[in-house]
Amino acid sequence: MNQATKTSSTRNFVARALHKAARMIDPPPPIAYLEDEYLTQLCFINAGILERGNIHSFEVAISHLPSAAPILEIGSFCGLSTNVLTYLKKKHGAVNPIINCDKWEFQKPIDGSPVYVGQSPIRIQDLERFARDAYIRNIRMFSAEDLPYTFEMTSDEFFAVWRAQEPRSDVLGRTYTLGGPLSFCFVDGNHTYEYVKRDFLNCDAFLEVGGFILFDDSTLLKDGVYKLMPEVVATGRYKLIAMNPYHLFQKIERGRQNGK
Repeated sequence: MNQATKTSSTRNFVARALHKAARMIDPPPPIAYLEDEYLTQLCFINAGILERGNIHSFEVAISHLPSAAPILEIGSFCGLSTNVLTYLKKKHGAVNPIINCDKWEFQKPIDGSPVYVGQSPIRIQDLERFARDAYIRNIRMFSAEDLPYTFEMTSDEFFAVWRAQEPRSDVLGRTYTLGGPLSFCFVDGNHTYEYVKRDFLNCDAFLEVGGFILFDDSTLLKDGVYKLMPEVVATGRYKLIAMNPYHLFQKIERGRQNGK
């Protein structure tokens, strides 16, 4: 190799390295937010932890739902995301019922002994009951015309009943027969990898082609959700619609084993 060739090769290598480095330090794309006075007030008054970018992803999904099949929310907490979903349903004329589940278990007692919140006299059990009561109060206030069906279950318990297509009583005392296809799933329950993977597999079994699934906190390295995202892509059956900043996928192909 002559000197001119060596120089050209070195320049190309340096150029490629700099280009790669530039891609690595590029700022992430800006998050799209939905500007809406009602939602601003709702997020101010309704307790909850909701990344505002999720609201934009909610709207993308709700405005393109493939059918009138239910919307599933895993994790309800104090009802903020639930009330956002019912508002966006009304905005876009969607008639899909909202089904959600939450056990309101923040921490299990050790050996039956009460667990307190830090150094306070408030027990975790009382905090859990308070959050459940706040949820009910909030949906009755902000989703009175379109109340969701909420089941006090873990997602594993919920899907066991969903598969069995059994009737159950929700937190408001109404009977609803679970089961059937889903049009949109918001996965915001236990954020460990093992739990969120089961949630994905369970949702995937019932999510319609053309339906959507949104994973909360999917880009945060402190949780295990981000570990699952490459596996969702690797199925070849989901198209990444947005990272705003969390992953919104659309199902583009049926599964081979579960018939979906």
